[in-house]
Amino acid sequence: MTAAGGENGARMVGASRLGLLSLLGFGYAFLYLPILVLMVWSFNKSRLVVIWGGLSTRWYGVLAHDPRFLDAAWLSLKVAATSATLALVLGTLAAVALVRFGDFRGRNLFMALIAAPLVMPDVIIGLALLLMFVALGQTVGWPSQRGFTTLVIAHATIAMTYVAVVVRARLGQMDHSLEEAAMDLGARPAKAFALITLPLLAPSLAAGWLLAFTLSLDDVVVAQFVTGPGATTLPIEVFSSVRMGVSPEINALGTIIVLVVAVGILAAWRLMRARA
Repeated sequence: MTAAGGENGARMVGASRLGLLSLLGFGYAFLYLPILVLMVWSFNKSRLVVIWGGLSTRWYGVLAHDPRFLDAAWLSLKVAATSATLALVLGTLAAVALVRFGDFRGRNLFMALIAAPLVMPDVIIGLALLLMFVALGQTVGWPSQRGFTTLVIAHATIAMTYVAVVVRARLGQMDHSLEEAAMDLGARPAKAFALITLPLLAPSLAAGWLLAFTLSLDDVVVAQFVTGPGATTLPIEVFSSVRMGVSPEINALGTIIVLVVAVGILAAWRLMRARA
């Protein structure tokens, strides 16, 4: 009976592991199989994405000479880099105010305003920003038209919240004695912050900037409200293109983005492993 019970227990453990592995495999397939299919179909020679016409890199060449996607990609990169830098500065200042200034007057309202973009729907944020830009244009004449500047302001407004959360978490865990020691040795507070605190915050600053960059590069909803003619970002261009059906160029573009992200993740992993 003991041997039989042990055998039954082993079978149950084996069945449980098999079930867990099956669920894990299903989850990975659900997430990554569509991406793999997109990458395979990007090498389809046929113009129709549902009919296989043989292997070809034709659509990568077409994509490389398509001014719509090239201009949209360049604009998206410029907006993302600019808004991420602006969000990094504003979010870091907000985090410093929350951690270092104690219970100042209006702290709760300040925290609520910072946290609002985290929970507010993008449609509401986009509509509010659109109404603000229109009102400013009618009142003071700026902005005269919506485009690069309004996109940067909108994306920085949203992304600074995420930067503030990341930097605040790191800043709250730091040992302030190092900065105090620097000031005891004669360094001014600004110099101590620049030479001591900022280097210690470097990982969280880099993470906040990358997060803000990704959020800007991926945004569609808010960008549709605050942009205008001649300032089409890459997500908007892709979204507009797929309305009439998926083009093989979209598959090629998606494959390039996946490869770039994969290379970035691999490089970050290798760097972390080397430091460890």
